[in-house]
Parts: sequence; structure tokens; C-alpha cells
Amino acid sequence: MATRIKICGIRDARALDTAIEAHADYAGFVFFPPSPRAVTPREAAELAARADGRIRKVGLFVNATDEELAEAVAAGKLDAVQLHGQETPNRAAAIRSRFGLPVWKALSIASAADISRASEYRDAADLILFDAKTPKGTLPGGMGVRFDWSLLAGYRGPAEWGLAGGIDAANVAEAIASTGAPLVDVSSGVESEPGVKDADKITAFCRAVRAA
Repeated sequence: MATRIKICGIRDARALDTAIEAHADYAGFVFFPPSPRAVTPREAAELAARADGRIRKVGLFVNATDEELAEAVAAGKLDAVQLHGQETPNRAAAIRSRFGLPVWKALSIASAADISRASEYRDAADLILFDAKTPKGTLPGGMGVRFDWSLLAGYRGPAEWGLAGGIDAANVAEAIASTGAPLVDVSSGVESEPGVKDADKITAFCRAVRAA
């Protein structure tokens, strides 16, 4: 099966249109105000209207309340909820039950022990996203940091999974070959500066994935 593509941190119409034209599978909207990629519910609603069924929409949240989730889910007409904080399996399961949407749980990876945590979410998450562990005091993702991809060689887990962290057009073929990732998630790797998506980089990334 072809590797699926998520372009995360989309904030403007041009980036969204480029992701759609490049045949990305998912557009990621960040609902975490400290991030330079954050969107408000109103901005997400405008992007969702523009997407109009042409691409699936994933909302990224960090330790969000039910009220924050409800507002964003409705505004962005989200197709999935990505949890990028310290959400426990119980919390992930509760969110999936309340909102009736697939839940993606991001895990910060630095060692094989971190990967083994995926089993804790067996009955709570629909997809596990393996992302690089970022330095303390920084954002939980979107930092362009990668982990040792060989840790995922031959990985077979309890749920669908994807790879994030330090991926770009130049190394995504290596990432897929090393891990067999069924989904790749890129953010800083298709930017000209933090929070500013580069249309040419989005296009190049999607082409590289399809050619891998």
C-alpha cells in the first residue's frame, strides 16, 4: 500500500491548496497556542470550508480540555483528533468515546522502551504516531528533530502507526525504507521558517513519498 502523507501545521489557504494538489492524505491543524503553527477555531473553520471534502483534517491538541476539543472539532469539521501531550490511555479512550472520532496518539521516542509504550494504547488509540523526543522546555513537536529510525525496523504493533520528526523531501525515502512506515507526518520539513509553509517543499515532499 502507498504510504499516506500528513502535512501538519497548515495555517493558510495556499499551503492547504498545495497539499491537496500534491495529493497529501491529511491536513493537520494545530490547536496549541504556544506553537507558531497554531490556528484559532475561526481560522480552522475557514480552512475546513476551503478543503470541502478534498482532504481529511486532523486536529492536533496538547492536554486539551473537553470544551477546547469540542469547539475545535466543530469548527474544523475534523476527521481525527491527534493527542500530542501527556494524555493517558484512559483519557484517549474517553475522547474517542465522547467525540466519535479516530484518535491518534503521539509518543515521544528516544529509545526502544519508548516505542513499547504503544501497547498501552491498544484499546484507546486508532493510530500511534512515533515522533522524536524534543528537549525539555521546547514544543512537543515540530522541531525538526529525528530519532533513530532503526528502532522501528520490523515494528508490528497493536494499532496503525505513523512516523514523524525530522522528515523532509531529502530523507523521507530513507525513513520509509528504514521503518516501513505506512504514514509519514511532516511539519518543519516543509517550511521556510517556523510556521511558514513552503509550497515547493510540500510538493517535493509528496513527490518523494510517492516515489519511495
